[in-house]
Order: sequence, then C-alpha cells, then structure tokens
Amino acid sequence: MALDPQAKAFLDYLASLGAAPIHTLTPEKNRAGARFLANKTNPPPEQVAKVEDRLIPAEDGEIKLRIYTPEGKGPFPVLVFFHGGGWVLGDLDVLDSPLRALTNFAQAMVVSVDYRLAPEHKFPTAVNDCYLATKWVSENAPLLGGDAGRVAVGGESAGGNLAAVVSLMARDRGFPPLHYQVLIYPVTDLSRKYPSHSKFDGYFLTREDMRYFEKHYLRTPEDRENVYVSPLLAKDLSNLPPALIITAGYDPLHDEGEAYAARLKEAGVEVTYYCYEDMIHGFFGFGGIINKGKDLIERIAGALKL
Repeated sequence: MALDPQAKAFLDYLASLGAAPIHTLTPEKNRAGARFLANKTNPPPEQVAKVEDRLIPAEDGEIKLRIYTPEGKGPFPVLVFFHGGGWVLGDLDVLDSPLRALTNFAQAMVVSVDYRLAPEHKFPTAVNDCYLATKWVSENAPLLGGDAGRVAVGGESAGGNLAAVVSLMARDRGFPPLHYQVLIYPVTDLSRKYPSHSKFDGYFLTREDMRYFEKHYLRTPEDRENVYVSPLLAKDLSNLPPALIITAGYDPLHDEGEAYAARLKEAGVEVTYYCYEDMIHGFFGFGGIINKGKDLIERIAGALKL
C-alpha cells in the first residue's frame, strides 16, 4: 500500500526544515524538538471534566502523574499511559491533546506518567517508575473515581515497551491485576535486527535514532537480553491481560510489534492486532495533521469500552 498522502506531506515538511538528525543532537535539544513537533502535529486540546497533576513517591524521588477525568458518573475504567520518545524524550505535555481526546472518546480516566528519562536515569528506572505508578493507580483508583477492576496500561513506541513490561511485571509479582494492555507500535526486542528496521529506515524513525536511544537507555549491552527490556524474549507470555497491538506499515518497529502479537496469541492471550499499512511511526500524536491519528484514538477507545 502506498504511503498515506498526509503522512508523506508531513515527512516532506520535516525534510524542508533541514534539522540535524536526532542521533547527532544532545538529549536536551531533542527534547525541545519533540515539544516543537507536538505543537505542530497534535490536535487542538479538548475540554475534559477534570485534569489534575499529582506527585507520587518513586524510588529515590517522586514522579508526576496527570489524571484526566471524563464527564459523567464513575467509577470509570482507567488507562495508565506511558509516552514514547525512546526512553529519552517526552513529557506530560507532548501527548496532552491526544490523551484528552482519548479520555472523551473512551469515557475513561487516563493517567499519564512522567517517568524519569535516560540518560540521566538509565534502565531500569523508567520500568520501575511505570510499575510503581500503575500499582499506585490500582490502589487508589476508588479515591480517584476509577474502577480498580478495570485498570489497563498503554503506551506508544518506548511507552508501548513499558506497557508490555509492566504487564509482565504485574503478572510476575501478582499485583496489580490488569484488565487490558494497549501497545502502540511498541519496541519489543532490542536483542536483534528485524527486516523492517532496514526496509523502513528513515520514515520519521531511523536505525541511527534507534541506536541513539538504546545507547542512552541501557546500562550495558547485556541489558538487551533482559525480558524487562525485550519482552519478546520472555519464555512464558501466558496469563497476561488481553491486548490491543497496533503497528504501522512504514515503521521500522513494525516487525517486532507483529511478532509480539503472534507470541501472545500462541501463549493463549486474547489479542486484537491491527496494522495501519499506510502509516509511519509516531502517528498517534499526529491527529492535528494526519486523520489516521484520530482514527487510532477512536479504535483504542472502542477497545477500552469492551
């Protein structure tokens, strides 16, 4: 399938900027670039019934959560969401608009997690932050207006990786009970190369960018084999929550997302898999310029209502 015209126009716009490649810049400059891009690509922010920022304790510090509550009477289903950005970029503001829209479409409480970033905080800090945030939300859901029996995790790209890993950790530790997982073009295996890494190199995400993020995130090369970095390597993927897994046809991460969906199905996990064949990496946040970004939000909302 040909590349979506809106996605092509976006890539042409990026090329016209003549910006330096991500892998040549400092994390600080790339974080500023991510904020600039979000302002250009996010849909206009929608009103929701309530938005609250809250600090919760984490290992050796605190992390911030942003809690979006829809109109209506709870208790609401809850989605704990982890942003993308290669574990190096991103914050609560970068996906504020898409998560507001998701809150309204799904009639669900969405909790966005400002986990600590690499290289200042290498693996496993982000993993531990996201697990602790999910545990906190599950324990406090009734006080927030949420349903502790319908807590899901989700994320895009590196955030999809974190959502998959938190699902594994919750199963392995016996808490919290998770109702669902939403994995949007997730990173699932840093241990080897996949054909899509080369085939779709340069469609917004490049192989050099992926190596850059990996270098900043991991402590040692051996971390690639850790199942809490590469969940596809887990020997046992049974007894995990049902999953919605989304991939993009022009995404270097396509193959490992598809492979994770297949492994979950083999393990007896209920999986809904969908590939946006004409889309590029990152489009969840591009609903202001790419219609498929809006479609994806509606698809996720529909899954969360089941």
